[in-house]
Amino acid sequence: MDVRPRLRRTSGYHRGMTQDRWRRHSEWPLFAAALIFLAAYSVQVIANLNEAPSLAVDVVIWATWAVFVVDYAANLYLAPNRGRWALLRVFHRTAGNALRGRILTFVLGSAALLVYCGALAVLDAEENADGSNITNFGDALWWALVTIATVGYGDYYPVTFVGRCVAAGLMVSGIAVLGVVTASVASWLVEHVATGAASATAQADATLRQEVQRLAGQVERLTSVLEATGSEHLPAPAKEPRVGRSDLA
Repeated sequence: MDVRPRLRRTSGYHRGMTQDRWRRHSEWPLFAAALIFLAAYSVQVIANLNEAPSLAVDVVIWATWAVFVVDYAANLYLAPNRGRWALLRVFHRTAGNALRGRILTFVLGSAALLVYCGALAVLDAEENADGSNITNFGDALWWALVTIATVGYGDYYPVTFVGRCVAAGLMVSGIAVLGVVTASVASWLVEHVATGAASATAQADATLRQEVQRLAGQVERLTSVLEATGSEHLPAPAKEPRVGRSDLA
């Protein structure tokens, strides 16, 4: 069996690797790496591990970070315009033609993930700090929820610099999430009202056209009747008298 055509196709496949193809192949591995990172970080923070077990978890966390670094390097290498892609990567995570429903789902999911990760981050910074009032995951989760909602009851608050940085990030994220949700709802309302108005206008136009056509038909029939009636009652045209030679004399 000749395997040369197959080898050519395989080598051509590797030479033809593009950024879109890389993203399709790396989507699920990156998703798995993200889940592994989140699970490892949760165990490390919530269980408040000692040095030896924490070292093993750190290895897993740094391994997942390495996966994301490799993905970033591969995307940067395969990008048609590397400089622009590197600068705008953060601002173009999703396609511009995404539907409003997908955007809203993405934003709400991101908000839930931010609350969970913010709770983990603030607990990691605060649970062993002097004077801290956030010492368990339940309190950290409640604090993250009221912080991202920009409510801020004040019953729990960070006392460390890292914890306050996490709080600032959650506040900014909360404002952005609320803004996107509000804009999506407002856009949906405007589109719904515009669609209803357009439908009502189209229906009114159709009714008006039918009425105009009906009136035009009536006018045409009345015109025909009047023309027929008028031609029957009109007097016959008078004959002009003939002038003879005697009259001329």
